[in-house]
Amino acid sequence: MAQEMNEPAMNIIEQSQVAPPQGSLPSTIIPLTFLDIPWLLSRHARRIFFYDFPFPTTHFLQTALPILKHSLSHTLQHFFPFASNLILPPHPHVPYIRYLEGDSLSFTVAESSPADFTLLTSDSPRDSYDWQPLAPVLPSQRTSHDGTCEFPLMAIQVTMIPNSGFSICVIFDHVAGDGRTLHHFMKFWASVCKAKGDLDFPCSMPLPLYDRNIVKDPKGLMHVYMQDLRNSALLTKQFRGVLRGVYTDKVRATFIFSSEQAQKLKKWVSLKCNGSRTLHISTFVVTCSLIWVCMLRSEQKEKEGNNEPCNIGFSADCHNHPQFSLPSNYFGNCLIPLITRLKRGELVEQNGIVAAANAIEKKIRDFKSDALRWAETTMSDIRGLRKSGQSLVVIVGSPKLTAYNTDFGWGKPVKSEVVNLDSVGTVSLSDCRDQEGGIQVGMVLERIRMNNFTSILEEHLSHVAVLD
Repeated sequence: MAQEMNEPAMNIIEQSQVAPPQGSLPSTIIPLTFLDIPWLLSRHARRIFFYDFPFPTTHFLQTALPILKHSLSHTLQHFFPFASNLILPPHPHVPYIRYLEGDSLSFTVAESSPADFTLLTSDSPRDSYDWQPLAPVLPSQRTSHDGTCEFPLMAIQVTMIPNSGFSICVIFDHVAGDGRTLHHFMKFWASVCKAKGDLDFPCSMPLPLYDRNIVKDPKGLMHVYMQDLRNSALLTKQFRGVLRGVYTDKVRATFIFSSEQAQKLKKWVSLKCNGSRTLHISTFVVTCSLIWVCMLRSEQKEKEGNNEPCNIGFSADCHNHPQFSLPSNYFGNCLIPLITRLKRGELVEQNGIVAAANAIEKKIRDFKSDALRWAETTMSDIRGLRKSGQSLVVIVGSPKLTAYNTDFGWGKPVKSEVVNLDSVGTVSLSDCRDQEGGIQVGMVLERIRMNNFTSILEEHLSHVAVLD
């Protein structure tokens, strides 16, 4: 494809494996819980962090790289599943994570001399392909004679942009853990690196907790999900990979909502609701509502399509839910996928944002009263939605994960973002680097549609801005 033919020059400096310190860990098997199994139907997640480093590549290789690798090795001693493999045995056995002595993760060091660090970290629309060469690729699966498949769970690429900065991009399998787990790992690694690998330096980050017995399964969902999984075994294996090389005329853009804008938007939605019932209009609710409506309006479809079902999907963190009450350092997935549906006509009309806010808030309120209300059909609902071709916006990430607190010793990231937003309708939410209480929104759209989206978003925000 055109973008691949013009791929920026990427010099691979080093391709190695990083493992926990030799002899530091026994071979270990970690079972999956019913909260992990649905993520077998998900593609791998990729997150990138950009850091200022205004020095030549040779200086980076001599000073920064050894500390990064040394601290990563010691971090993997505590976060060993990321150096492990996902094991998918034949029926009727259940998938699990296995660590064996000598297991490691792929670690790539590259240099991109032509890359423009300022452009790569800008908020303005730019070619969606630009970050792809900075992202690592997971090693291929291995299949044994009995049909058992082994899948690596993480790979890391560090890319130097000489005299400007560098990026750290992580690809990981969501089956191993959720965003909270990933950012716990990244911040732990960063804290060890910032201490120059001094393991005696007091680390404020707690160690991960691997006790899967604390995850209760009162509805027997593990059995339900495994049966569902066996009925879609081929689909599962297809989703172990990452789409690469599928690029059209798409651009990536970042939008920053300040805390003041969020507060005014919440006030505006609350006023429109006229106090008809008690609503908890959170920043998350109004942000998702605004993005959902603006994305649909940017499509500029004919009115004949107003009866079309439109969906928004997001995940609810259930660590603190009374049905789970899991500690914040639990290593694994603790998310419940939620889907809200309205007709297109309800969303694109004048009060579409209010309709969206009501629907999303109700779904969250229902989740709070019973986190497992829709759990029996989670996997079948996800598969059915993919097959239906219905409009779907997927919200990933969360400002609560505080990605910008990941300091390896070179200051907070210049930019941090989810890389894999090329899937239609995927939107990422994050905290902001320089806006306390603000929200960073990232998305990828066709260039013309991105222009439409930006204009519609700015119009909505200008109406809200006049509120006292």
